Amino acid sequence: MTQRILIVEDNKDLAHLLELHLRDLSYDVTLSFEGPKGLAKAESGDYDLIILDLMLPGMDGLEICRRLRNRPVYTPILMLTSKSSELDRVVGLEMGADDYVVKPFSVRELMARVKAIFRRTESLKTDGSADGREIIRTGGLVIDPEKRNVTLKGKRVELTAKEFELLHYFAKTPGRVYTRSQLLDQVWGYGHDGYEHTVNSHINRLRSKIEEDPAHPVYVLTVWGVGYKFTEPQAFEA
Repeated sequence: MTQRILIVEDNKDLAHLLELHLRDLSYDVTLSFEGPKGLAKAESGDYDLIILDLMLPGMDGLEICRRLRNRPVYTPILMLTSKSSELDRVVGLEMGADDYVVKPFSVRELMARVKAIFRRTESLKTDGSADGREIIRTGGLVIDPEKRNVTLKGKRVELTAKEFELLHYFAKTPGRVYTRSQLLDQVWGYGHDGYEHTVNSHINRLRSKIEEDPAHPVYVLTVWGVGYKFTEPQAFEA
């Protein structure tokens, strides 16, 4: 089945360039050049990916992302931004973007990010193991993969798309140790050198939301000199 992509980008030359390359990869592409119209198309269409510019006329990409994440249907979002500050990128990810690319970028890089997102979503769909579908309970933490919902001691934990994927990936295989490179490859879909800080920052942010004392975590543990692992259920047994 052909995967459908919506591009919301006010730079028409860039939008048509991306459309051309994505169609060459056999994707079905729809374009929108304004914020409100882009949101309307996103809400009315059944898309597999939305490529969303941060700065748009009428409504910016962050507001569109926020509104889409309030809907029950989850569609991956790849955000484009001409701003290079870490704060802008963090805000985009907090709003629920799955990934981002900073302008100017190479078309090859963007195509690689698109493919990586589709690999991850297909992997989630085709995961035939029980632990890939069922609710995971460890200590006071409950992870519902179907609803992408996490609660801690009965209270909802608000996670970004990447934080959820990272936690779910850990929790499916408690006790298994992952290197930063393995996590980049499996959760982000790319393993470029120099991106290990991305894993570190997401681990720290995840701990700040699920750990009572992030300096002494009980769920996501550091294995010094190797990487990270999710605690085993028996650690919480009396």
